[in-house]
Amino acid sequence: QVQLVESGGGLVQPGGSLRLSCGASGFPFGTYASYVMSWYRQAPGLERELVAFISSFGTTIQYADSVTGRFTISRDDAKNTVYLQMTSLKPTDTAVYYCEALGIATQYWGQGTQVTVSS
Repeated sequence: QVQLVESGGGLVQPGGSLRLSCGASGFPFGTYASYVMSWYRQAPGLERELVAFISSFGTTIQYADSVTGRFTISRDDAKNTVYLQMTSLKPTDTAVYYCEALGIATQYWGQGTQVTVSS
């Protein structure tokens, strides 16, 4: 059974940094690298939005305009983990952050981790 578990969220002051991790388990051996891994976020009262994605084998990376230059997505396929390094955090970054694994015919979500940016 595939599971995605996010960690690293918390309370941080504006201008601060956090590093989110999403560890995956249950993928058939050697297949994790073929999945597109993404980070989404959902703030209260708003729709879930794509923050960043990294393609299979890390060949393509894209970011939402709102986080470009501040967030960095990366993956370590040996550890079945995707990361989101967040810097220069703003109150508008406050949300629950979710990771997603997208394959050809499969999609998996984590349970989310809360990020709160407040003084």
